[in-house]
Amino acid sequence: MAILATQAIRRMRGGAQSHLMLASDGHPYVVKFQNNPQHIRVLANELLATRLAESIGLRVPACEVVEVTDWLIQNSKELSLDLGQSQEQCRAGLQFGSRLIGGLMPGQIVDYLPEDRLVEVKNLDEFAGMLVIDKWTCNSNGRQAVFYKRPREQRYTATFIDQGYCFNAGEWKFVDAPLRGGYARNLVYRGVTGWESFEPWLSRAEELDPQKIWSIAEIVPPEWYGGNLAEIEMLIERLLERRSRIRELITLFRESSRAPFPNWMKPEAAALERQFPAPSWADTVRGPIM
Repeated sequence: MAILATQAIRRMRGGAQSHLMLASDGHPYVVKFQNNPQHIRVLANELLATRLAESIGLRVPACEVVEVTDWLIQNSKELSLDLGQSQEQCRAGLQFGSRLIGGLMPGQIVDYLPEDRLVEVKNLDEFAGMLVIDKWTCNSNGRQAVFYKRPREQRYTATFIDQGYCFNAGEWKFVDAPLRGGYARNLVYRGVTGWESFEPWLSRAEELDPQKIWSIAEIVPPEWYGGNLAEIEMLIERLLERRSRIRELITLFRESSRAPFPNWMKPEAAALERQFPAPSWADTVRGPIM
C-alpha cells in the first residue's frame, strides 16, 4: 500500500529532479516522479534494487510507494520539472520515495569525504557488498553513496542511494561492462583481499529465495512499466538466472585496467596467511613472555 505525501519541502539535486516531501507516516522522503527527465522505469529500478540490497543486509534507505495527489501538486508551485526549454508540472499518482537519510533532525550528511575521513567510515566493507548488487542488476551508472553522522559522532556511516540506473536504466537490458557499477574511488575497496571480503552478501544474493524476489516485483505499480506484465516477468527471470554470474562479473571488474582490488591475495599467499597469521596488536604490545 502507498503512503500519502502531505507537504512539498524543496527540490533536490540530481538528474531525476526529485523533490523532498513529508509523508503521512511522519517521515521525509526524496520523491522521484513518473514524468522525471530520466525514464519512468527508474522508479521501478529504484524499488527493485533497493529492496534486493536490503534483503541481503546492505545499508540502503527505507523506500516506499508514495501517492502524490493532484490537489497537492496544484497547491505547491515548486512541484515542477525543468524539461529543456519548458517546465512541466509533476505528475500526480504513485511515485517512488526514498526516506531521507538522517531525517529532518540535526546531523551532517555529505556525498563526498576526503581520504582521511573516507577510510574511517564505519561500514566501509559494505562497498564490496554493494558491488554484488550493482553487478547482479547491471547498474549502468557509478555507485552512489551518502555519508551521515550524528552531531556527537566522529565517524560517518555510508548509505547506498540512487539505484535508478540498474537494469541499464529505462532499457531493462543487461549490457554488462567491467567498469560499470563501481564506486569512483578505489580506496573503498582496499579491504578486499579475496572472495571472503564479499561475504555474507555474495552468498545471500546467490541463494536468495526466488519467491522473495518475485514478491518484491509484485509491489511495483504497473504504471511504472507501462502495465506490460510480460516485460517485468522477463526481467525477473533474467535476474534469477544472473545469480550464477555474479562472481564472473566481479572478476571482470577485478581484472580490468582500473585494478580496483590492489590487496587481493593470490591463492598461495592467502593459504600462507591462514597457516601463519600475523601477530595481533595485543601480542605486539605485550611482547614475548620472559
